[in-house]
Amino acid sequence: MKLVDHLKMATSALLSNKLRSGLTMLGITIGNASVIGMVAVGEGARQLTAQQFQALGPNVILLSLSSARIRRGVSPEAKPLLLEDAEAIAKLVPNLRGIAPEIHTNQLIIYQDQVLQNLVKGTDTDYLAVRNYQLAQGRFINNIDIQRNRRVVVLSDDIAKQLFGQKAAIGQSIRIRNITFNVIGILENKGALFDSNQDNQIIVPITTAQHQLRGWNYPHGIPLNTVSLLAKDENSVDAISFQIKNLMLLRHNGLKESDVKIFSQNALQETANNTNQTLEQMLAAIAIISLLVGGIGVMNIMLVSVRERTQEIGLRKAIGATKKDILGQFILEAILLAVGGSFVGISVGLGGVIISNVFFSLATSISIPSIIIAVSISGGVGLFFGVFPAKQAAQLDPIIALKNY
Repeated sequence: MKLVDHLKMATSALLSNKLRSGLTMLGITIGNASVIGMVAVGEGARQLTAQQFQALGPNVILLSLSSARIRRGVSPEAKPLLLEDAEAIAKLVPNLRGIAPEIHTNQLIIYQDQVLQNLVKGTDTDYLAVRNYQLAQGRFINNIDIQRNRRVVVLSDDIAKQLFGQKAAIGQSIRIRNITFNVIGILENKGALFDSNQDNQIIVPITTAQHQLRGWNYPHGIPLNTVSLLAKDENSVDAISFQIKNLMLLRHNGLKESDVKIFSQNALQETANNTNQTLEQMLAAIAIISLLVGGIGVMNIMLVSVRERTQEIGLRKAIGATKKDILGQFILEAILLAVGGSFVGISVGLGGVIISNVFFSLATSISIPSIIIAVSISGGVGLFFGVFPAKQAAQLDPIIALKNY
């Protein structure tokens, strides 16, 4: 028999039992919808992670020191991270495009009747380039501001709106630690990096932060909370991180390797990607199990169908149908059930993804390869679980099959 004839007969047999065929397809439908939905969520999470790390800044490296001896001040040799360390890195470590030392201090910010408690950062001129910020208005701090300890401040757009509302912020004066600062620039918003808000920036010259806001002096230099560095390219990140760690160990006696905390965008993104990949694999495994369960349902229904259609099989064999014809028809019926269920499942999955994007703002991304894989697996499931019932049908003796006809 021709494939077209097999297809017509298989379709006719399935349509003659619509309810049973629909219920048989249900397991495959759920499995495919799960594959599409879960992969879409996983891919969306991966893309969102990549976007957030790009917002952090390309090829950014963050350096800090963490040692109990430094925190407790138990030894004069246990020095914190200093501005001199940042200057040494800038001189001795190649392939750096920028370096921005940072001082962090929590302060009250006051403008008329508006009061905020916020982190104030003291830094230098490279901060914009290193941390991938853009100016919306005004200017950023410059070398003269740093040399003269000027009381100038750059605000993120969110902070400016909280303090000034719709009024122009440039040229306004705010008070930080009861010291008047002049607003010289506004940063564009970047959005959140995971749970960290990048749009609550209040930036002053590093010397001003140390001498006028921090409130204490250190005899060996200006202590830093962190140093942000920008590598020349992605390939330089690992080498730069290695060189910085060795340099810090040489400059700070008694530090252990674990005390030098270096976080690179690449390493953090790789960790996040590995986590997302593990999650995707777990979700895909669950979905594949659903498909297998659906396949078992297909096999059970096909076995029932063989029993119900014993006389039909005997009659077809009596008028000349071969084992190959019977085998092909029942395998084709199983494949049609599985593939039909997969297309319904894909439609349901895509609909769920679209609804999630529109109504729930859930980060999802439709993956064409996952759709192709889902259809392929469904067809394979139908073929695999349809072989046994089809063989059973093909091996029926026509005399026995027709004895009650």
